[in-house]
Amino acid sequence: MSASNESINASPAEKGANLDRKPSDVEKAAHDSGHETGTEFDIKPAASEEVGGVFGGEGGKNFRVMGRKSTLFALLTNQFGIAALGLPSAYRDIGIVPGIIVTWGTALLAWYTGYEFWRFYCRHPHCVTVIDMARTAGGRFWEVIVGIAFVIQLNMCCASASVTLSIGFNSIGDHSMCTVGFIGIACLISYILCIPRTMKFVAQSGLPCMISIIAAVLITMISIGVSKPNLAEDGWKPDLKVVNNPGFKTIFNAVLKIVWAFAGHHAYVSYMAEMRDPVKDFPWALSWLGVIGASFYTFLAVGIYCLSGEYTTSPALGAAPRIAAKAAYGIVIPAIVTAALANGHIGIKYVFVVVMRKMNALNEITANTPKSWGVWVTIATVFWIIAFIISNAIPIFDSLVSIQSATTYAWFSFGLASVLWFSWNKGSYFKSPKQIAFTCLNVSIVGWAFFLNGCGLWSSITQMLDIFASDKGVNGSFSCGDNSAL
Repeated sequence: MSASNESINASPAEKGANLDRKPSDVEKAAHDSGHETGTEFDIKPAASEEVGGVFGGEGGKNFRVMGRKSTLFALLTNQFGIAALGLPSAYRDIGIVPGIIVTWGTALLAWYTGYEFWRFYCRHPHCVTVIDMARTAGGRFWEVIVGIAFVIQLNMCCASASVTLSIGFNSIGDHSMCTVGFIGIACLISYILCIPRTMKFVAQSGLPCMISIIAAVLITMISIGVSKPNLAEDGWKPDLKVVNNPGFKTIFNAVLKIVWAFAGHHAYVSYMAEMRDPVKDFPWALSWLGVIGASFYTFLAVGIYCLSGEYTTSPALGAAPRIAAKAAYGIVIPAIVTAALANGHIGIKYVFVVVMRKMNALNEITANTPKSWGVWVTIATVFWIIAFIISNAIPIFDSLVSIQSATTYAWFSFGLASVLWFSWNKGSYFKSPKQIAFTCLNVSIVGWAFFLNGCGLWSSITQMLDIFASDKGVNGSFSCGDNSAL
């Protein structure tokens, strides 16, 4: 459908905000990377329910308060997390040079797909979530598919956080309890914190969490530099690989860990919806996110790998001497809990809105009624039971990270943006040489997503089974073995 024939509705957040969207801005957004246009956008207010603003209202409050710098900070806090702790082991597996190439190549690809989300948003500024984009592009069917994948991704993020917490508990407590019990404690803490229906704590925790992760990484690097890695013998020297060739399965799992570090696209649309001028400012924030993220990841991975060599672990904090590792895990635990809380709350809230809509009870979403609380607590309980099961079925950090990258992240970070590109460029794929080039690029990205699905699942699952068959502490699902010893 051409933009000249459609009326794009804005969210209630746009009321009273100066969007300052000049025709030249919109035309540039559409023409970049092969988009054909020549039309203008008709932005009008819409009902809050139509645009998904069920947690807001029609009171005229301006929610578009984020500028380019605050958006960059939000993107950084969204991306920097426990994913960074798996990168040094990826460099250990494939070598320093391939690791740097894959890191910066993935950063460039993640920038492009994020840019495509932005271009789609320029045409459809009523979208406030990636699920809204799916509905706009493909109707109810796409909305359901992407919505289910969205909840699965968030649940697996919570499972990853629970496994990471269990590793921290095992490290701090010297494996004083069965790992199933530690995972249960992690899930129970996160479940209790998800019971309140507001996210005020999460909204204020971005900076402290990022600082705690950086502090834990610095403790790890300094302690190894001053002493030596845990388990290394006296007089040990790191055996570093500039280029390594460990076999396809190990290489691909290393790539999956790097892919996971750049997975944050599912939140981009929500940030755009809260920006004062997303048309002008989001590309700037996205570009700096790519540069800062890739630079930090390279520094972290190269630094810890060069210090730890073959004793580099995943998560990376385990490579530090025992006492330093306990201190590092102690510092980073609040950040991991917050990650579990944030992802859990978002997933629970999405399902909550869907269920309340089906029950024709949207007017009770923000009310303290028995019905609304009963639905919320039930959804939260089921959500965290599933996270507990996934955490124990895959109690290995690397394996769970790789499986996530090979399933939902393959599409939310890469494939979905290209699918959206095809949806609004329909009929003009071969209109010009430039358009043909971008058609080929987006076909390749969709193919990459499918490749991650197939080969990624094979490599991650077979690696997990290899670990189960070894004597490295965890010998199967729901194992009491020490998953911090891997």
